[in-house]
Amino acid sequence: MQLEIRPDPAEVGRARRWARSRLAGSGIGADEPLAETLILLVSELVTNAVVHTGCPAVLRLSLPGAAQEDATVRLEVADRSGRAPVPRCVDGDATGGRGLALVDGLADRWGWSSEGAGKRIWCELDRAAGSEGSASAYGSGASAYEGLAYEAV
Repeated sequence: MQLEIRPDPAEVGRARRWARSRLAGSGIGADEPLAETLILLVSELVTNAVVHTGCPAVLRLSLPGAAQEDATVRLEVADRSGRAPVPRCVDGDATGGRGLALVDGLADRWGWSSEGAGKRIWCELDRAAGSEGSASAYGSGASAYEGLAYEAV
């Protein structure tokens, strides 16, 4: 499943609505913590693509079937900008700059790769309920990224 994203901030809301509509058929209930975490990750990655690249992007979502309770959910945003994603160190009053820290704190795994003239940023959430150390804790715990320490709460 994929959605073409225009370089317009209004696309972030459209991407969230699109992702929510895909959850129902996958067996992930809208009230599951995984669903809200996934929507937050969609919002962060699409916002980064729209705000920081000024290029069209493609949102891809890989959802497990309804019978797969221990499956992995994968989210990808591919854009045409060759600029690498760079986490920022921001002070408490900044209104932005926390997106990659949120992705790192909420996803079980994430990364990026060059793709032609652009790049693909991806993250994964393990659906296994209650597995220790996975995103099922949804933000409880500390993490570090290249020397920047933060706590996702």
